Amino acid sequence: MFNRDNWQEIFETIGKNKLRTFLTAFSVAWGIFIMVVLSGAGNGLRNGAQSQFGNDAANSIYIEGGNTSMAYNGLKPNRQIQLTNEDYDLIRDKIKEIDNASALYKHRESKTLSYKKEHAGFLVRPVMPDHQILERAAIIKGRFFNMFDVNQYSKVCTIGKPVAEALFKDEDPLGKYIDVGGTKYMVTGVFDDPGNGDNNRIYIPITTAQKAWNGKNYVDVMWFTTGSAGIERSEEIAKELRQLMAKKHNFNPKDEDALGVYNNNVQYERTMGMLDGIKIFVTIIGIFTLIAGIVGVSNIMMIIVKERTKEIGIRKALGATPYSIVSQIILESVFITGTAGYIGLVLGVALIEGMRKIGVNSEFFKDPEIDFGLAVFATVLLVFSGAVAGLIPSIRAARIEPVIALRED
Repeated sequence: MFNRDNWQEIFETIGKNKLRTFLTAFSVAWGIFIMVVLSGAGNGLRNGAQSQFGNDAANSIYIEGGNTSMAYNGLKPNRQIQLTNEDYDLIRDKIKEIDNASALYKHRESKTLSYKKEHAGFLVRPVMPDHQILERAAIIKGRFFNMFDVNQYSKVCTIGKPVAEALFKDEDPLGKYIDVGGTKYMVTGVFDDPGNGDNNRIYIPITTAQKAWNGKNYVDVMWFTTGSAGIERSEEIAKELRQLMAKKHNFNPKDEDALGVYNNNVQYERTMGMLDGIKIFVTIIGIFTLIAGIVGVSNIMMIIVKERTKEIGIRKALGATPYSIVSQIILESVFITGTAGYIGLVLGVALIEGMRKIGVNSEFFKDPEIDFGLAVFATVLLVFSGAVAGLIPSIRAARIEPVIALRED
């Protein structure tokens, strides 16, 4: 394999047929380049979707009240179903799989906040303490308000990092008071949430907001995590939630307009399944593109052998063995295929890494990455296929009798 004369002859052959060699190499390099890029893009789509779900708890269900669309138990349709704090307590008591829960009161959420001479508009969201876990908001300073604050109607708040930067600049916000629509709330902590827009808000105890804004005991949305419950059990929990609220508020359990129940467990599985399918699809496309290049190599190697029939006949007449003829043609094929494949692989990896470096990310596309196992598989497949591509025509060439080969035009 490392015979100097063989390699010299291979490079002379390549030098004499530059265009043909370039086209052969290009078809292989293009095939593996496309496969690597499509695979990286597929991973980018999947990472984007996981990031979207990862900003919030994926194993969760949330419900919100609506208006009935069916008459039930003598009651007319178009009744408003208003959720309350008592519903929140009932659900937490009755459904054991629920491990984290929050209730949200959204009345007049947008507020102008002020501290000393600084003013800024942010979202004020009245919630329960578990909301921090559901939103996956990381506390970077201080603490999130707790159930004691909720039970005592405390005027406290936990603020996002941008809120702290806008109002307090370089000043430590802990223990300071923010004016929220004329009411002052003491800052207990600062959080950082990677979710889209989730940082631009402050959280206050829901009971405090209900009292301050004359919200009685009203709740607009309830959000629960279902622990380790699988898809089937989460769907059962969603049905139990609907039936529990239907009994409490006297509406038909089949009336989907009366209560919105949204199961993130199912949505997550469906989305990930779809993206896995897309990833497999684009990988298959890449593999077939690569195979098309390999077939092109095989066809070109047959043409090369055909053109070199006389040369092969002369070599056999001078005593060349079939093994030396076969090995040289295979080596030439493997060299062209392997080199071109490596170039395509490097270019594909460079493009994907370049996209990562410059931050080509969006809401549904994030951090494209190369599947190392696929890259190794593609490289091995290239070397093997290059050998096969050269094997068939080389065996045919080795079987040609010298007299017949010398008669070829």
